This record gives sequence, structure tokens and C-alpha cells, in this order.
Amino acid sequence: MGSMSIWHWAIVAVVALLLFGGRGKLSGLMGDAAKGIKAFKDGLKDEDVKKDEAKPETAKTVTDKDAA
Repeated sequence: MGSMSIWHWAIVAVVALLLFGGRGKLSGLMGDAAKGIKAFKDGLKDEDVKKDEAKPETAKTVTDKDAA
């Protein structure tokens, strides 16, 4: 159990190739995650702007001329 056999190294090599091999699958996944986070933050900013634009008007007091 203490020493690594050829099968252990083969499994480690396959996992490393899957993660880092090809056209940068891991970096592509991280890039997609970063884009998702950026889109989420932009959505929150847009929501804050919409809330600021939709502030209710201040209440106005209207008196009835005929009620006096």
C-alpha cells in the first residue's frame, strides 16, 4: 500500500490528461465560470439601477374646494 504501482501512476496520468490535456479544458471551464460570475454581478447592478429609477413619487396633499 505504501508504494505506488504502475496502475496508480497510470490512473494519475489519465486524470492529469483529462484535466490539463487537449485545448485547455480546465482553463476553459474556469473562463466560463468567470463569465458567469461577471454576468451575475452585472445583473445585480442593472437591478439596482432599475430600483433607483422606479422610486415612488412623494405623496401630495390634495384639498377639496367644495368640502369647506
